[in-house]
Amino acid sequence: MKTEHKPRRLDVRAFAESGETLTGAIALQDLERIAAQLHGDLAGEVRWEASGQIHQRTGAPEEVWVDLRIETEVPLECQRCLDTVSIPVEIDRPFLFAADEKSAAELDAESDEDVLVLSRAFDLVALIEDEVLLALPIVPRHETCPKPVPVTFEADVADAEDAEARPNPFAKLAVLKKSGG
Repeated sequence: MKTEHKPRRLDVRAFAESGETLTGAIALQDLERIAAQLHGDLAGEVRWEASGQIHQRTGAPEEVWVDLRIETEVPLECQRCLDTVSIPVEIDRPFLFAADEKSAAELDAESDEDVLVLSRAFDLVALIEDEVLLALPIVPRHETCPKPVPVTFEADVADAEDAEARPNPFAKLAVLKKSGG
């Protein structure tokens, strides 16, 4: 009997033992944390593929692995021109699964791979959302903005002049220090 693997409640060990591959697509707007950052067209989707496998090592316990591939384009607000910039995201990452938190911490310290804890109800969709969020730039912007960026030079000059006209708050402190009181 073939087990049906569900991305929202994935039995990681059973999935890896089956050696199967899961594929799917999730609308960007269905991923709550990503949807909160979207700008412009909200019609995109995240395409993903996950494959599981068990690696047998001589003299060591077997390892449970899930390889995850993600591809999408996320429309964000360009922080330079405030127009929509489409950020391409491509991820191809293996994840090693450990039996418990302690084992995961030990493996994580000695491994270059990401180590997660085995679960019989692992939320693969949440991992996909996490990986996309981590791949997004902190300050999204176009390489070259499609429209000229407005420069507010006059306002910047006026602000600088106002700052020069205001008394320096530390000047009074310097006078008090010199007078000893």
